Amino acid sequence: MTTMSQLLTDPFLQLPTPNSIRVVWFTDFAGQSHWVEFGEHLEQKITAVTQKLTRTREDQQSYLGEQRGDGKVYTSPTPRLIWRHEAEVTNLQPNQRLPYRVVSFDGDRVITSRIFSLTPAPTPGTPLKILLTSDHQIKPMVAANLQKVVETVGRVDAVWFAGDLVNIPDRASEWFDDNRGNAFFPCLQGNACYPIHGQQGTHIYTGGEIIQHAPMYTCIGNHEVMGRWESGVNLNAEFDNTIPRQVALQLFGSENIKNNSFNTDTYEEIFTLPQSPTGGKTYYAVTFGDIRLVVLYATNMWRFVTTEGGKQGKYGEVEADFEYPEKWGYGQHIYEAIATGSPQYQWLERELASSEFQRAKYKVVMLHHPPHTLGKNIVPPYTDPIQTITRDETGKVIGVSYEYPRAQDYLLRDVVPLLETAQVQLVFYGHSHLWNRFTSPSGMHFLETSNVGNSYGAAYGNNHRDNIPDWGKEDYQSLGNPNGLPPQIPNIAPLLDADGNPLPYIASNEITVFSILDTGRGVISSYWFNTSKPDADVVKFDEFALGRNGK
Repeated sequence: MTTMSQLLTDPFLQLPTPNSIRVVWFTDFAGQSHWVEFGEHLEQKITAVTQKLTRTREDQQSYLGEQRGDGKVYTSPTPRLIWRHEAEVTNLQPNQRLPYRVVSFDGDRVITSRIFSLTPAPTPGTPLKILLTSDHQIKPMVAANLQKVVETVGRVDAVWFAGDLVNIPDRASEWFDDNRGNAFFPCLQGNACYPIHGQQGTHIYTGGEIIQHAPMYTCIGNHEVMGRWESGVNLNAEFDNTIPRQVALQLFGSENIKNNSFNTDTYEEIFTLPQSPTGGKTYYAVTFGDIRLVVLYATNMWRFVTTEGGKQGKYGEVEADFEYPEKWGYGQHIYEAIATGSPQYQWLERELASSEFQRAKYKVVMLHHPPHTLGKNIVPPYTDPIQTITRDETGKVIGVSYEYPRAQDYLLRDVVPLLETAQVQLVFYGHSHLWNRFTSPSGMHFLETSNVGNSYGAAYGNNHRDNIPDWGKEDYQSLGNPNGLPPQIPNIAPLLDADGNPLPYIASNEITVFSILDTGRGVISSYWFNTSKPDADVVKFDEFALGRNGK
């Protein structure tokens, strides 16, 4: 048997049950057969099922091979053939961890992975350490962040990923082999090679060997959603070109509605996740040890503040497009309804009333969009844009604008009260690329721990949000958390401002943060690491218990 490092990814683990777990890996060749070997002596074998990804492509802005985002190899969006292999390892014993490896045979060679370990879903009472992360998006600090996770806490038992896994979900290299050295899978599998230039010279970070041994649960962020199929000159333009499904129905009819609006096909093809009857993989719930994890589909299209340069805006449309509704962006429209009465909201009501949820020791909700944050992405409020079309006396469109009343914020108005009533202990999310946390009067915790890649700053002190329109100031707050809760000061080692005052957030392009949920202790600990000082220690700067009002 010839062992070669020509698999596109190492294997990773998905969807554990009390006696089974899925093993998944990718290749850039179809192969003749693929299988998993497992057991104390790798004596058992399970054949994998192979499927080809349907929408993965490369384009002018790919960093792949000899191309560095300059179109030298790919001059337009070009299909890239990627095959996904999955085998379900069954008949496992509770809390038993076994060696495994994967094998792919392409007719001329047998390619094997290294040996890793797998285990079924943990039993109640098993102490677990779970990595909370989000917003990797092939950003500069991701490889360092994940390397420090492994160096600091060792092997984790699961990864919870609160959305925005890559930038452009149909661009294959962002998942597998971006030549900048920090693609999604290499970073989470310890196979990255990303240089950071700091005060002590250049240091290469490899990420962490994590998901080969621990299952990952993900949720959809705005960067998991692709726009109208083949509608742009490059994949970035296609990604930006999403419109609401109802608008697509009116403009283009019911045929190929998904291709004319938006899709999450590549994301759903890559991951094997729990499923709900109404949302499939897009929103779901799962029991993992003592935890009931509820995953919501709560994200919207990110738009620019203004329409200068022909950009689709949060608050209006490009003047040159006023007479062409098929070119409009329709503001920061929401992808999946979550307001009271929607299918997702009704499913959430049923889930929160279920026996699985009620008897869980820890009740956690994960979503992408923040209910509370100092970040800029909480503005405008999370609600459907209210469109106003202004016409002249001849009927010609002379203005298109969008407003987002804060009183209609679906997360704050509808979802959060439901979670409070259900005694949820933790709401975990990302989107604004910083760390901050909040606690409601009843003791429900809100944690945003997305300062993993780069940060876009916090609206605090003299640093105002720059995405505020000139009207409706009561709906668009330039400082602080618009939804009322004050941020919590880290209780161990907060960073300080220039005057020596503790800061209630971390928003840095040098200091990266990760958080660990420890069910054995019932706490969440957050750590920071200064990537400009590679020899410095990782610092635990915050820790809080998951009880409500101290219980």
